[in-house]
Amino acid sequence: MDRKECVERVAALGEGSRRDLPLLANVGALLAETLEDINWVGFYLADEAGDLWLGPFQGRVACTCIRRGRGVCGTAAQRGETVCVEDVTTFAGHIACDARSRSEIVVPLFWDGRLYGVLDVDSASLSRFGARDRADLEAVARALENHLVGTL
Repeated sequence: MDRKECVERVAALGEGSRRDLPLLANVGALLAETLEDINWVGFYLADEAGDLWLGPFQGRVACTCIRRGRGVCGTAAQRGETVCVEDVTTFAGHIACDARSRSEIVVPLFWDGRLYGVLDVDSASLSRFGARDRADLEAVARALENHLVGTL
C-alpha cells in the first residue's frame, strides 16, 4: 500500500460525506483492494459503554459484538492504541471469529474526543503486519477521522 495515495483516496472519499456508514464501507473496500495477504478488513463501532458492534467489512461472517477489553479489538479500544499481534493463538482472550486468521492489527478511531470504533485487519499468515503497516493504517485512520461526521 502506498500510504500517501491511500490517505489521499480516503480524503477524497470523505469529501462532502454526510453519513459515516457509506464512508466506512468505501474505506473498507479500498483497503481490501489495496492490502495484500489479508482475509478480513472492517470496522467495529463503539457504543456508549465502549463495547464494539460490527460495522462495514469485507470478508467472512464476523462477530457481532466484542466487549470492551476482550480480544484484540476490545483491547485496542480499551487502551486507545494500536495493537498488532503476530500470532493470534498466543494472544490471551483472542476471539476466533474466523479460524483462518493468524495475525491481526487493530487501530482505534476517535471522533469528538472519544472512542468511535476500531479498524480491524486480519491475515491468514503469521507475522503479516509490521511497523510499516502500523504507520500506514494509523495514517489512514487519522485521515478517516477527519471526515467522520458522527451520523451513521
